[in-house]
Amino acid sequence: MLVQIPDVLTPDQVAAARRLLESVSWIDGRVTAGHQSTIVKDNLQLPEDSPVARELGDTILSALQRNPLFVAAALPLRVFPPLFNRYEGGGSFGNHVDNAIRSYGSTGLRIRTDLSATLFFSGPQEYDGGELLIDDTYGVHTVKLPAGHMILYPSTSLHRVTGVTRCRLVEG
Repeated sequence: MLVQIPDVLTPDQVAAARRLLESVSWIDGRVTAGHQSTIVKDNLQLPEDSPVARELGDTILSALQRNPLFVAAALPLRVFPPLFNRYEGGGSFGNHVDNAIRSYGSTGLRIRTDLSATLFFSGPQEYDGGELLIDDTYGVHTVKLPAGHMILYPSTSLHRVTGVTRCRLVEG
């Protein structure tokens, strides 16, 4: 199941988010990678406890609660707070599946993650490479959506991000 969800964020929300994301310090993305993923993950990530991550995460979670397509497709009991990733300078994320269970910061709360999502903050014309490739029963799907749009897919899907030669900002 791959579900494209258009206009999760408005153009104004995307612009505001990008201004915030351009002003923060990023860390090695492997900090949230599982044991196997650390080998193939080469990106940057906003620290989960960053005030910007919390602010943007709240904006996204509110938008998702109001989005009927997301609610119908995901049937969420809980949504794990978004993780923000940056790909540049050849950064990529090789073949992997997402963690089945995620722990939320210092709360000790563990959340089963059956679905994964990627929300694009950069439009496809703004970066080179960086395609999200998702394998499923019907083959490989290449995803590169407009800013503010999201793709929803099973966390167990083998997927990867090709090398980026110009900056790519996403949540997911």
